[in-house]
Amino acid sequence: MYGWRSVNVFHACLLLQWSMGKCVMGFYCGLTSGLVPMYIGEIAPKAYRGALGTLHQLAIVIGILINQVIGLDFVLGNDDMWPLLLGLSGAPAILQSLLLPLCPESPRYLYILLGKEQEAKESLYRLKGAYDATSDLEEMRREKQQADKEPRISILSLIRSSVYRKQLFVALMMHLSQQLSGINAIFYYSTAIFTLAGVAQPVYATIGVGVINTVFTMVSVVLVDKAGRRTLTLAGLAGMCFCAIAMTVGLRFQNDFSWMSYISMSAIFLFVSFFEIGPGPIPWFIVAELFSQGPRPAAIALAGCCNWTSNFVIGMTFQYIQDWLGCYVFILFAVLLLGFTVFTFLRVPETKGKSFEEISALFQKGRKKQAQTPKGNAELQQLRTSTDA
Repeated sequence: MYGWRSVNVFHACLLLQWSMGKCVMGFYCGLTSGLVPMYIGEIAPKAYRGALGTLHQLAIVIGILINQVIGLDFVLGNDDMWPLLLGLSGAPAILQSLLLPLCPESPRYLYILLGKEQEAKESLYRLKGAYDATSDLEEMRREKQQADKEPRISILSLIRSSVYRKQLFVALMMHLSQQLSGINAIFYYSTAIFTLAGVAQPVYATIGVGVINTVFTMVSVVLVDKAGRRTLTLAGLAGMCFCAIAMTVGLRFQNDFSWMSYISMSAIFLFVSFFEIGPGPIPWFIVAELFSQGPRPAAIALAGCCNWTSNFVIGMTFQYIQDWLGCYVFILFAVLLLGFTVFTFLRVPETKGKSFEEISALFQKGRKKQAQTPKGNAELQQLRTSTDA
């Protein structure tokens, strides 16, 4: 009896450690998913802001691919080697801890929020080398003047604010388009989907998805500062919509025509390709471009919360939706993708090559016109009165 009790206590301790580890890793992932794109957006030059922001997504998909490979049964994903597999996750954390002191503080944070102009200038020199920093400091000075006129923006005040409502709506919709596109349904249940499509070795097909994921993220790194954020997002969402329809057709008729399984598998690979061209990496860093320094942290926190909540909802409900809709499950995502494509075309501005000040001005044009209209009417009325007199 004592032996069994000891075993139960040991298992309980292991379960507690595993749960605490998952909580710490989840907390870390939640922080970095917002802080890293924000930091990159603040330190990157305008010409390369998109490419450097996409590198964040590239690092993530490379990590996913590595884990898929070393998680195979004959590598580390077996009963004997799984503790080593879990322990390896600590290696990147140690490396990051050693390298983080070498990263300079964000110049925009130092100048705009802390008012430390000299330290901001030194940080710019660390990032870009010896150069004339006058233009960068002038841009930050103008943004600081605007930020000083406004109160510090918290998450609650950002939600209530009408000034940033358009930017916030665009940011949240872009993150929703990423998660509600169906991509995580493929990532979480890709092996089951490939089995349903008749693939003989679904595990290796899933690794193939990881390879495609990585390759087309590299393509996005090259294209994002040339084609633009809006263009790539539109192309990605529209392509994913057609692929979702093709997947549905392939799954529906695979029992009638054997070659339909190839249609389904090709559609899945293309779906992932279109995702990584735009809808995958762009929402993570475009939020930092849409907002000025004051509301930026609150906006990124809200967008990240929206993203991870949607991720959780899809992960928990997709299996039930699939049981309900069967082979037509991706029609649901096709409809959502069509809606997100239309929204992006109508409401999302192009931010390529623009300063934060210029991007903010894009959203304020309508508000300025509305604010000027009553004044113009009052002046017109005054003019008419003087004429009548």
